[in-house]
Amino acid sequence: MHDLPRQLSENELAELFEGHTRLVAQQAALEQGSDEDPVLLAALAKLNKTYEQKYGFRFVVFVDGRPRTEILSVLRQRLQHSRDEELAAGLDDLVAIALDRWRKR
Repeated sequence: MHDLPRQLSENELAELFEGHTRLVAQQAALEQGSDEDPVLLAALAKLNKTYEQKYGFRFVVFVDGRPRTEILSVLRQRLQHSRDEELAAGLDDLVAIALDRWRKR
């Protein structure tokens, strides 16, 4: 499962990230908990926008119940990656999400 997506081009991976994010946006919000701090939400929105502008695709992360504060920290760290590093990190998280959901079905 890990090797198949690695055969995709950068554009195909970015497209995969885009489709995944749109499909699970509501699920991700539920998984991230109910932390509705407006400052935190604004920071997440700003960094998500920065991420998309820098890399050209949406931020994908395996949430699995982690609070938004932790996701914010992960997002800050991942903004330090090169595009290639971030494609790999996003792909790893995408696979982790798929495996987790498959196991829970």
